[in-house]
Amino acid sequence: MTIRLGPTGSNLIDVMLIFFLLNDNIPPQLGIKEMNEVEELSRLEVKTLPPLKSILLDDLHQKALNHLYLEVGTGPVLYLLSPSYSVINPTPNETISDFIQKKETILNYLKEYIIQNLTVYSVLLDVNSYFIEQNNFLVLARLRERDSEGRRYEIKFYTHSPRELMTHYQDKIYIGRDFIDLFQFKRKYLGVKELIHSLKDQYDTLLDKAEEKLKKPLEYKSFFQEIKEYVNELSSESLLLLQSLPPYIDFNKLSGEDLIDINSQYRTINHYIIELNDEVAEFENLLRFKKEMDFVRYVTKYKKDLANNISYFNIKINGCLQEKIYNWKNRNKNS
Repeated sequence: MTIRLGPTGSNLIDVMLIFFLLNDNIPPQLGIKEMNEVEELSRLEVKTLPPLKSILLDDLHQKALNHLYLEVGTGPVLYLLSPSYSVINPTPNETISDFIQKKETILNYLKEYIIQNLTVYSVLLDVNSYFIEQNNFLVLARLRERDSEGRRYEIKFYTHSPRELMTHYQDKIYIGRDFIDLFQFKRKYLGVKELIHSLKDQYDTLLDKAEEKLKKPLEYKSFFQEIKEYVNELSSESLLLLQSLPPYIDFNKLSGEDLIDINSQYRTINHYIIELNDEVAEFENLLRFKKEMDFVRYVTKYKKDLANNISYFNIKINGCLQEKIYNWKNRNKNS
């Protein structure tokens, strides 16, 4: 690992670490934002949403749809809904019961929309298929509305043994996250810009968790510095590369040279993610060696998101572009 350190106190990391050392007992974070998914979804009508297109789902995605649990929040409470929309936990109040009764068509639309997005713009189910199949295809989708009046959501996905869902809910397996826009299915730049912004936001979340969970934060100053630099490089360089690419790819209008250039640009972005992933993996190993177990699970989740993004590039972006290049060359060779 290359260590590049600035003068003490010269940046946010230094200030944060000094704060750690001066405060032995840091109070829990205050002002937690209340959840509003039920409120926002209640305002929607299926007829105002874009019609769902017909997509042929493979067996994995179809079974995940059939066994999809939803988690939606109202106020400070997060409700877990079964595939048939019974409230698993906690005890339902009038608000959630009324929502389910009146908005079942919205919930049906939402589940189908989520799975279609996973099919087209994600590999989360594919790369986690072993764990999902072991759990009888139970997939749990936790929605968080993103201050968009019910339009955009971040969704965290988990899988869990059906038999132990009620008794050991905390043992659920995190499989990744995705972002949906209920009014715009087609994603600019194949959703890459959203992934990059998410990785930067998650690094900020890691800092918050470090403040709360790390026992000896000063020992890890160099890692926080290095990860921050990789995150900033990924963000700045990747967003510049995306500016040179078409927001939406029309393969019928692209030459072979265009396809090769686009493929190369996306591959470069993936390389920045791979570099960040390697650094985070090294940090994770050190945290486990130092037995910083209260914090390391957040780093593990971050690494999981990085690995998912790398797989998305390899399979859905560069993999598909490479196939288009191969077909284009064969087509022109035979013409």
